[in-house]
Amino acid sequence: MDLGLNGKVALVAAGTSGLGLAVATALAEEGATVSVAGRSTERLARAVESLEKAATGGGISGHSLDVRDEQAVADWVEQAAARHGGVDIVVTNAGGPGPGHATAHPVQAYRDALELNLLSAVSLVSAAVPHMRRKGWGRVLFITSLSAKQPIDGMALSNTVRPGLLGYAKSLVHELSRDGITVNVLAPGMTRTPELEHWAEGLEGGIPGLTADIPVGRLAEPRELGAAAAFLAGTRSGFVTGTVLPVDGGASRGLY
Repeated sequence: MDLGLNGKVALVAAGTSGLGLAVATALAEEGATVSVAGRSTERLARAVESLEKAATGGGISGHSLDVRDEQAVADWVEQAAARHGGVDIVVTNAGGPGPGHATAHPVQAYRDALELNLLSAVSLVSAAVPHMRRKGWGRVLFITSLSAKQPIDGMALSNTVRPGLLGYAKSLVHELSRDGITVNVLAPGMTRTPELEHWAEGLEGGIPGLTADIPVGRLAEPRELGAAAAFLAGTRSGFVTGTVLPVDGGASRGLY
């Protein structure tokens, strides 16, 4: 099935590893031009090389930046738009925040988490939306976490700040829909990344303990999140907006 991504220009934040790279790869495989951003120049170079191999027609570029730097994010958007001919798709993404119980974190840790996992997304969307409005078409995708819908034990920072993205996304839906721009949220559950595997080593039950409460009985593979993102980013999903899509193997128990 052609998802209609050929010729589209996509920006993927924190797209040099893990879930971000999986999404960037899926978009490149579908023919999109992809620009990824990340802090590590070494990781960025490897990601660009990998994406160039995966690409099926679109160009690839990389930008070194910290997603918390509002001016650097704005510069990335403008440079990518100038190089590739605009911006059609933006994927917000950021790692962390780290684990810990609610009363164990100082107030500053909550401020830092808010900056990393909410305000960085606001910066990227604010810079990209004018380009989409000029085209009369766009896709905004937020990568968050299952914790945005269902708190995870020992992840108080994530449980606190990530739901803010859902409110921001819903607000954007009512502001951008008449401009041809859809806004959706991907909420991945436990996904097999190097970071998760390292974290699981310190848990009593390890990965088997993590998968015990997942109905499908396994971790997600990053490419499965990429496939969901590619559909939402394409032309066939034009009537899907304002949704929060759990990619969690059925782990979320909520009805909504």
